[in-house]
Amino acid sequence: MDASRIYSSVRSAVIAGSLAMLLAGCKSKPAATDDASLNTQVENRLSADQNLSGQTIQTSVSAGVVTLNGSVTSDTARGIATGDVAQIAGVKTVVDNLVVQAPAASVVPSPPAAAAATSPAPLPAAKSKKPAPIVTPPTTAPIVRNAPAPLPQPAPVVARTPTPPLPSAPVEHNMTLTAGTTIPVRITQTLDSATTKAGDTFTGAIATDLIADGMVVLPQGTPVTGHVDAVQDAAHFKGSSLLTISLTSINRRGGRIDVSTEAFTKQGEGRGKNTAEKVGGGAAVGAILGGIFGGGKGAAIGAAAGGGVGAGANSVTRGQQVQIQSETVVRFRLLDPIVVRVTMGGGPSGSSSPSLEHRSEQ
Repeated sequence: MDASRIYSSVRSAVIAGSLAMLLAGCKSKPAATDDASLNTQVENRLSADQNLSGQTIQTSVSAGVVTLNGSVTSDTARGIATGDVAQIAGVKTVVDNLVVQAPAASVVPSPPAAAAATSPAPLPAAKSKKPAPIVTPPTTAPIVRNAPAPLPQPAPVVARTPTPPLPSAPVEHNMTLTAGTTIPVRITQTLDSATTKAGDTFTGAIATDLIADGMVVLPQGTPVTGHVDAVQDAAHFKGSSLLTISLTSINRRGGRIDVSTEAFTKQGEGRGKNTAEKVGGGAAVGAILGGIFGGGKGAAIGAAAGGGVGAGANSVTRGQQVQIQSETVVRFRLLDPIVVRVTMGGGPSGSSSPSLEHRSEQ
């Protein structure tokens, strides 16, 4: 009889254990395979927990990371929510952004005095049972409290193109070249005493910049015109050649400045002394030859003949001609001052190369 009771008790225990294992297997759920399914499990778990009733909690899932947003009424509710979510299979991390906010105290208006006099006395309140302490289950996924929001990206910097400065208005200056100023001129044609005549004109150009008060008054290359004042061809015997020229005008962009300068003269070598030496030498040679061939009388005849030959040879030879070659630089000096109008400015940077407009002082 005792053995039957023992057998019956063991059999009941085995059956109860099998049923418990079967029920536990039925209650377990497989881990969610995607974020949407996992988010559904999280929401169901939080809704089913009676300790979280009345809490405002929003959930989101990304790659197994569950983020909790919203507000709860106590730190205890906050711990329960994060613990519930961390136990769900498939949750990798719980990001806790919940904010604890105490519920606002509600104000109940007091009843009127008459109503208080007629209303029955309140029944004694039933003694409430002290709720059992809430134990937070151990979590299996890490919990991140109040994760910081991502920093905003800085706005791209756009480079600005600098605005070029406006051109300045041109400014005119009247510059004076005083008397005695030297004007270097490069002659652009050859002048020869044998072919040039008095009154002929010649051309040239300013050889270097003329600067006054730090400004270029007449730039290099400015065209000029000159006048041949006198010409002397190389004459017989004592004659010598010469050329005398002067500057008459300066031309610039259609304008003309009349100028008066000192004359420049170039003179060739004369033939007077050279001719006398050659005549005397011819007479001496003739005398020597006459003495050798005819004695005293022959010497006199030879001297006369030798002198005649020397004179005849020089009579057909003129003096040296003079030339002023092209590209020769001649420096003329002003006799009277001239006024030149110089225009400055008008360029993109506020200044430019001088733009000249010339006017005569007269």
